[in-house]
Amino acid sequence: MIIVLSPAKTLDYESPLNGFDYTTPDFLGKSESLIKIMRSYEPDYISELMGLSENLAFLNFERYQTWKKQNKPSKDSRQAIFAFKGDVYQGLEAINLSKSTINYSQDHLRILSGLYGLLKPLDLISPYRLEMGTKLKSGEIDGLYNFWKPELTKAINSELASQKENTLVNLASNEYFSALDQTMIDGKVISPIFKDFKNGKYKIISFYAKKARGLMAKFILENKIENSKELINFDLEGYKYNKEASSENNPTFLRKETLVI
Repeated sequence: MIIVLSPAKTLDYESPLNGFDYTTPDFLGKSESLIKIMRSYEPDYISELMGLSENLAFLNFERYQTWKKQNKPSKDSRQAIFAFKGDVYQGLEAINLSKSTINYSQDHLRILSGLYGLLKPLDLISPYRLEMGTKLKSGEIDGLYNFWKPELTKAINSELASQKENTLVNLASNEYFSALDQTMIDGKVISPIFKDFKNGKYKIISFYAKKARGLMAKFILENKIENSKELINFDLEGYKYNKEASSENNPTFLRKETLVI
């Protein structure tokens, strides 16, 4: 079973470095070609292209200029699972995962990325921002979806072929999961749904749903789940499987009382 997550816009390069091993992203050559393009853009154009404020555009302009392949953790480089800090990663809580769980995640968790394509948890990455939905056009590149989709679909199929059960657990956003050609996935795709009770009914609330994806990833990794039928046992932070609200490929988890965060 393979889990896919989205990256996060919020990054953490301030926390103390951990003692974990590190690996190299598989698609650095393609990442370098994207960096070369992004380096040619001025901050004003980056702001327009990516919908960023002036300050964020300049920050990422500087990141593109200084980006390089990394060969060890440093103030400008750390493992992907520890670098991302958004809502999903609040649920995952990588910093609190055991070494055996982190090592297990290397074979069962992948992070989709607009710059790096597909990341293993311990792949070293530099600070960056390049969302998969960016309408980047340069030369033969017509958007990041077209740039990445064939490579990433092939890579995921290769990963699935090595698993005991060829199931892809989609815990990514629609923006990032669309980077895979879902008609060509050689296995079953399961996309869990998380709903909270509000104003008299259950609904998807973005912040909580994102965190729940991270919680589900943590649940799978900590329990080393390799049979998709066991996903219905997920019960962290008040979520419970609801058979009536679910379908075969969309197990749905409801939470009656939202936790105060």
